[in-house]
Amino acid sequence: MGSIYEEALAAIHSVWHRKWLALGVAWAICLLGWLVVALIPNSYESQARIFIQLDDALAEQVGIGVADRKRDIERIRQTLTSAVNLEKVIRSTQLGDRIESPKAMEAAVLKLAENIKIVSEQDNLFNITAMSNDSSLSDAENAKVAQAVAQKLIDIFREENLNGNRGEVTETIDFVNGQLAQREKELEAAETKRRIFEQAHPEMIAGGAAGTARLDAARSELRGVEADLIAAQSAAAAMSGQLAGTPRTLAGAGGGAASSLARAEADLSSMRARGLTDSHPDVIAARNQIAALKGPAAQEAASGGGVPNPAYSSLESMRADRQATVQALSSRRAGLQAEISQLTAQAFDNPEAAAEAQKINRDYSVLKDQYDKLLQDREELRLRGEIKTEREAVKFEVVDPPTTPRKPTAPNRPVLLLGVLVVGLVGGAGAAFGMGKLRSTFATTAGLERTTGLPVLGAISQNLTDTARRLRRKRLKLWYGGTAALGGLFVMLLVVEFIQRGMVA
Repeated sequence: MGSIYEEALAAIHSVWHRKWLALGVAWAICLLGWLVVALIPNSYESQARIFIQLDDALAEQVGIGVADRKRDIERIRQTLTSAVNLEKVIRSTQLGDRIESPKAMEAAVLKLAENIKIVSEQDNLFNITAMSNDSSLSDAENAKVAQAVAQKLIDIFREENLNGNRGEVTETIDFVNGQLAQREKELEAAETKRRIFEQAHPEMIAGGAAGTARLDAARSELRGVEADLIAAQSAAAAMSGQLAGTPRTLAGAGGGAASSLARAEADLSSMRARGLTDSHPDVIAARNQIAALKGPAAQEAASGGGVPNPAYSSLESMRADRQATVQALSSRRAGLQAEISQLTAQAFDNPEAAAEAQKINRDYSVLKDQYDKLLQDREELRLRGEIKTEREAVKFEVVDPPTTPRKPTAPNRPVLLLGVLVVGLVGGAGAAFGMGKLRSTFATTAGLERTTGLPVLGAISQNLTDTARRLRRKRLKLWYGGTAALGGLFVMLLVVEFIQRGMVA
C-alpha cells in the first residue's frame, strides 16, 4: 500500500514538474477538438403524425375490406420515399435552390432518403420524421427546412391516398371498357351469323339447341312421370288389399257385434284418411278392436241378414281415385314418349344443320354471358372507386402537424465540448507523465534506490533565492492564468451554443 502511495505521489510530482507541457498539450487538444465539434452541423428534426380510419361499413358492403385498404396504405407508405417523391420534396423546399445538375439532384435525393423515417405506430397511425443538417444553411433555415419536408411528405401522402386510388380505378375501368368494346363486336358478329343461318334454315329456328333443350326437358319430365306412376300404382295396390279384407255388408242394423265392427272399421278408415300410420297407438287399438269383433260379426252374418258396409264403400271410392290417377299418369307417359320419339326423329333428319345450330347458339350464349358479366363488373368497379375516393378522403386526418424544431437533436454540443475538455486535460497530464518516464528522473529517494539497487543515504532540499522565488511565483501565476483561460474558453463556447439555440427558438 505504501509503494502505491509513493508511486501516485511520484506521478503527481512528475506531472506538476512539467505542468507547462501538460497545459500546452491540453490547449492543443482542446482547440483542435472544439474546432471539430464546431464544424459538425446541427441536425433539426420535425415530427408529425397522421391517422387513417380503416373501418367503413359502406366500403365493406361493396366488397372493400379492411385488408385491402391496409394493403393500399402500406403501398403508399413504401412508395412515399421513392426517388420521384423525394425529388418533389427537394424542388418544393429550400433544398433545391442550389441544385443545377442531375448528379447534384441524385446526391440530394440520397441524402434526404437517409434523413426521413416513416414508422407505423399502429395499424392506422403513422409517424413521419424529417431531419435537416445542411452545413450550407443556418440553424434557423435547417429548422424551417425540416418542418417543410415533413409537411410536403404529408401532402404527398394525401395526394397518393386520393389520386392514387382514383387513377388505379380509372385505369381498371378503361381496361374493362376496352374489353366490353371487343366483346360487343364479337357479339354483333355472332348475332349476324345466327340470323344468316336462320334465314337459310328456317326449319331450325325452333330446332338446333332449342330442340335439344326440349328433348332434354321431355326426358326429364318423363322420368318424373314414371316415378309418380310407380308411386300411384303402389297406392292403388295397397288400397285394393285393404278393400279385399273389408266385408261388403254387415249383419244387423242397430247394434250387436256387426254394428260395432262397422263403426270400428269406419273409425280405422277415418284415421288412415287423416294420415295416421299403422304404428300409431290409435290405429293399433282400432285394429285390435276390429280383430276382436270379427268373430262375433261372422256368427251374426251366418245367422242371416245384413246391411251395406260404409267402410267398404269409402275404400272402394278411394281405390277408384287411385286408379284414375294411374290412368292419367299412364296417358301422360305415353304422350311424352311420343314427343321424345318425334324430337329424336327430327334430329336425325338433318344432323349437320342441328349441330351447326347448336354451335351457333352455344357461341352466342357464351359471348352474351361474358358481356353481361363485364357490364356488371364495370358498375361494381365504378361504385367501389367512388366510395374509395369519397369516403377515404374524409377519413384522412393529421393528428399532430409538423413541428418547428426549437433546438437541435444532434449533436449534443455541450456534452461534446465538455468531453473535449476532459480529453485535453487527461492528454496533457499523460504527456507530462510520459515525458517524465522518458527523462528517467526520480521524485523520491525510494524510487532511486529501487531502480539502482544501491543504498541512498539522503536527499538535499532545494533552496531558492528571493529572486528565484519571485520568478517561480510569477510563472505559477501565468500557468494558473493559462489554465483559467482554457476553462473560460470552454464556458464561452457553452454560452455561444445556448445563445444560438435561443436565436433559433
